[in-house]
Amino acid sequence: MMHAMLVFSPITPLEHTARHVLNWLHFTIGLPWAWSIVALTVIVRMLLVPLTVKQIHSMQSLQRHAPQMKEIQKKYKGDKAKQNEELMKFYRENNINPAASCLPMLFQLPVFIALYYSLKTFSKHPPGGNLSFLHFIPSIAAHTTTHWGGYVLLVVYVASQMMSTLYMSATADKTQRILFMFMPLVFVFVIARFPAGLVLYWVTTNLWTVGQGLITRRLMPKTPPPDLFKRTSRTPPKDDGSDGNGAKPPAPEASKAETPRPAGQPRKVRRKKGAARRR
Repeated sequence: MMHAMLVFSPITPLEHTARHVLNWLHFTIGLPWAWSIVALTVIVRMLLVPLTVKQIHSMQSLQRHAPQMKEIQKKYKGDKAKQNEELMKFYRENNINPAASCLPMLFQLPVFIALYYSLKTFSKHPPGGNLSFLHFIPSIAAHTTTHWGGYVLLVVYVASQMMSTLYMSATADKTQRILFMFMPLVFVFVIARFPAGLVLYWVTTNLWTVGQGLITRRLMPKTPPPDLFKRTSRTPPKDDGSDGNGAKPPAPEASKAETPRPAGQPRKVRRKKGAARRR
């Protein structure tokens, strides 16, 4: 029964696709199995470029509107339901989709699972060719900790995951960013039981994320900041000296020297006292 569920699971077609791509990269292109996994990761990330662009725009939009969102969170700090309602309203008013930043990760998860099952098949029925990677990992289908090279790969995984998290959590507050930075240290004990090829896939996608963050920060134009003078229902009244009806107070009286003269009236010239005495 369990075998039938696995055969007809939604992951099965994706697993077959991943295995066919790996076979094509190895037998047709001539790449070693480990580098075939790296190439597969690059192909997947290139297919996700449109979603990545949406993710970057969503993160930029969240960064631009972070002060207003923090103000809403502070205002409704004691009422979480009202806070979420106001935040959702704010998202709709400013065309913000906070879920867009998670789309590339969600689409990579099925590929991750499909590659996991493909490597399990490799461990039971090894294909032709050498399964080692850079001569320090004997087999990409074996557990990562079966050789000292796997521990090196785990260190690279933790470092790359921290760097990619640094770019992905740019809109989070300080506490959340610290939590996200230390999460790889917790998950490393779970990752260590995975096949080395799966860790290699995750390291490659982390390095792609880091390079993507460096490139987009330099090349992509930054979105302009929101209009600070745009009045909304949450904007406090502007103190410009006007009354409640919007009428401004009258301007101060002009000096007598600037008062306009009636037409036809001769101009009076004041003489200095010193000049009158000399006369």
